[in-house]
Amino acid sequence: MRAAVLRAYNEDLSLEEVAEPLCPEDGVVLRVLACGVCRSDWHGWTGEHPRVKPGQIPGHEYCGEVVEAGPRSQWQRGDVVVAPFILSCGTCPSCRAGQQTVCSDQRLPGFIEPGAFAEYVAVPRDFNLARLPEGMSPTLAAGLGCRVTTAWHALTGRAALQGGEWLAVHGTGGVGLSAALLGRALGAHVVVVDVVQEKLDHALGLGIDAAVNASEGDAAAQIREITGGGAHVSIEALGIPVTVNASLRCLRPLGRHVQVGMPVGHTAHMDVDMSAVYMGNLALYGTRGMPAHRYPSLLGLITSNKVDLSPLIAREIGLSGASAELAAFNGPTPPGVAVITDFQS
Repeated sequence: MRAAVLRAYNEDLSLEEVAEPLCPEDGVVLRVLACGVCRSDWHGWTGEHPRVKPGQIPGHEYCGEVVEAGPRSQWQRGDVVVAPFILSCGTCPSCRAGQQTVCSDQRLPGFIEPGAFAEYVAVPRDFNLARLPEGMSPTLAAGLGCRVTTAWHALTGRAALQGGEWLAVHGTGGVGLSAALLGRALGAHVVVVDVVQEKLDHALGLGIDAAVNASEGDAAAQIREITGGGAHVSIEALGIPVTVNASLRCLRPLGRHVQVGMPVGHTAHMDVDMSAVYMGNLALYGTRGMPAHRYPSLLGLITSNKVDLSPLIAREIGLSGASAELAAFNGPTPPGVAVITDFQS
């Protein structure tokens, strides 16, 4: 099968013919219909993700058709499914408590095991998969990837965002724009922050209430003014010190900060304004991914037309275009995300 393989950090992925994956006993082999290109893939491509090594096939935001099912699989050939990027074990104490994102025995295609920048991908533990709703395109489903699922869990599973509250979102890439759109669907007022005016204009055009260009002054102070005292919830969607601290400082007393951006490599340890936390009695939440059992609530929101996430998809690309998309994350990116839909070009 054709696959894009990481052979050297910060170099173009190698387009190769590799062996098709074996089917797990408790899983399936999918023909990949679409796979998103994510900033988390970029962390691996640059060598900053501690688990991604040369020889890896990236890709963790995928939708596919079952072409082979193991003897303990619950799926059949022809089923079209979408997957969370964390494949939990289902039996550890965290899984039994419904907190699969902190499973003690995770499987991670695209990071540790071969991912979906390929024609086929093996998915063990297929109880984590969800059926693609009728009428939803595989491209959109892959675009949901880890960005929409992570944003959904951050807002509803961690911060418990309520209608009428102010939500600040720092960074309007895939996960940030997802959080903003989902926040609006939940009835919150939303202000977004970025340094790329085109992305801010794009968000405003999608109905977001307010936008702050962080390159033009103190973003936290502007948010406090816009919201009349500070946001109730703030999402940090980049994982870098300047936006982490802006997120903390923009909150009103008793506000909730959710760390969505991945602090990894040179940003794994950073200076954080703990005075803002202390004086504001703030709550800090970490989040990563979404438990598979929360798919019905998210997919139900989308299929009931309460939120339109199609503006997230900026372009469909061939497999050969993945390297350019990864390299683009080295700097500010344009609005929207790329999804691989052609695995032959």
